[in-house]
Amino acid sequence: MSEQVTDTQPHPSLTETEKLEFRKQLTNKSVNALTSEVLRMVNLQQLHSDSEQPFTKTGQSKTNHLVGCSTAITPPTYIVEKESLHHPTYGLEALGMKNLANVYRNLSVPQLVEQALARREGVLAANGALVIETGKYTGRSPKDKFIVSEPSSQDEIDWNEHNVPIAEARFDQLYRKVLTYVQGRDLYIFDGYVGADPKYRFGVRVINELASHNLFAHQLFLRPSPTELISHQADFTVICVPGLHGDPADDGIHSEAFIILHLAKKLVIIGGSRYAGEMKKSVFSMMNYLMTKQNVLPMHGAANIDKKNHTALFFGLSGTGKTTLSADPKRSLIGDDEHGWSDDGVFNFEGGCYAKTIRLSAEFEPQIWEAIRFGTLLENVVIEPDTRMPNYDDGHLTENTRAAYPLRYIANCAVSGLGSHPKTIFFLTADAFGVLPPISKLTKEQAMYHFLAGYTSKLAGTERGITAPQVTFSACFGQCFFPLSPVIYAKMLGERLEQHPGTSVFLVNTGWSGGPYGVGSRVSIKHTRAMVSAALDGHLDNVEYTPHPIFKILVPHHIQGVPNKILNPRQAWEDPEAYDLQAQELAHRFVENFKQFSNVPKEILQAGPIVK
Repeated sequence: MSEQVTDTQPHPSLTETEKLEFRKQLTNKSVNALTSEVLRMVNLQQLHSDSEQPFTKTGQSKTNHLVGCSTAITPPTYIVEKESLHHPTYGLEALGMKNLANVYRNLSVPQLVEQALARREGVLAANGALVIETGKYTGRSPKDKFIVSEPSSQDEIDWNEHNVPIAEARFDQLYRKVLTYVQGRDLYIFDGYVGADPKYRFGVRVINELASHNLFAHQLFLRPSPTELISHQADFTVICVPGLHGDPADDGIHSEAFIILHLAKKLVIIGGSRYAGEMKKSVFSMMNYLMTKQNVLPMHGAANIDKKNHTALFFGLSGTGKTTLSADPKRSLIGDDEHGWSDDGVFNFEGGCYAKTIRLSAEFEPQIWEAIRFGTLLENVVIEPDTRMPNYDDGHLTENTRAAYPLRYIANCAVSGLGSHPKTIFFLTADAFGVLPPISKLTKEQAMYHFLAGYTSKLAGTERGITAPQVTFSACFGQCFFPLSPVIYAKMLGERLEQHPGTSVFLVNTGWSGGPYGVGSRVSIKHTRAMVSAALDGHLDNVEYTPHPIFKILVPHHIQGVPNKILNPRQAWEDPEAYDLQAQELAHRFVENFKQFSNVPKEILQAGPIVK
């Protein structure tokens, strides 16, 4: 059974103690003491941050006729679950969990923040965000991710260095350890959804030992309505217990951390790592397996839409600029990272964003800056000890500092999470060689080639142990998240481009220009935005192009607001002959990498670079 509790404003005449008591009466699972820090930070506007309405800088709801944003702020409705005597664990016993302490389900944002602070999981920043540190795991740990090898899926999986098999007996052994570990502990449940399009929506249950991790799940995934919560059914489950460390010798894993997907049981177990992104990407991997069975192309990319209902996609690995470039004040953000492309159009998998914050600037990334407020979770962001102000320039903990916040914290978000078939697609790459032009246009065959190649550089901090850019080829711009053969996803992309011939595809280098990493400089965000805007506005539809002599991609001669010297990468180098040598080196790497796809159609093979 559930009871609806509507949040209203405490009377101004109440003392702070009375206001605190007022808020406590809204839930039957209040934390015993609310810190004075929360009292300073949680005002009426911040409490309303749990509403599903988008906010502007001043906290007012903003109209968006495209996506149906409301023009009025309505008080949020919180669900307080009353524990039945017969079902005190909300069905966790079906997973084998028993002898649990307190079990909390779908707490509101203020409640989760209270719990996290009371348990000393983090501190509040001056802007209201909850700040946590994740220890030595400050990024994903891909070498600790496994997929259970079991009869129903083992012949489908593209087993490789990213999709590493683990025996079902090993999974069962670790799962028993999980069940033992949670006994006597408090647990937090988030029941929600993945997939904004109701036709392709999956119910997800996330079970956490940390309140801050449950806040992450609450803000990143799709939150249920009160009615949906009552009847919610989980299609797959994620159990995250970072306090449980695996034993490599006993468990058949590589370290104390483990991320294991069981596709048949639709179950993910995570242990040993406090990095919240492991939950997000595990769910993404599960969706990338399930979506193809419904003829939906899953995509590692961001999406936005303009007033003409023109959708744009931004493919790219972590750190290449998906979140930054898709957060455009002239366009409504559909989502920043994970999407599906169906016969009906594009839809977001998630309900929130997970933005990098290292060297975050209010000038260049105002939407992300304004989204960091009460309810946002900051990971590994350094806080000034006295002022509690975030120092986004300090990367001594990691370069992979992050902010997790719901999509509605972006002022001009597309609340529906839905978009039309894309008019423009961008493949984002951080070229550490400094060879690729900052923007170039691709044919359909070149688009499929570069989608399969997935060339970029892994940037500092996005994975454990990476402190400088490392050249990599990651098919589909995120091969480690895709369980099936990349050719399956590339074929689906080609089919979509065939069905929508008006879609333009551009390759955008957000990496280096004028030389390789250490010699050249990073392409400025100002110039990248100008080039992307020109493509979105149709200004690159009829300009003059020259094919690159090695990569054959089409390089525009002129873009307003961008120096011509930057557009031609060879001209940006002081030594053109050194550029030619570097370009040939990169071309050889492309060709060598693409040997794994030798069975693709000839026209795709011929879309690659020319090598000497």
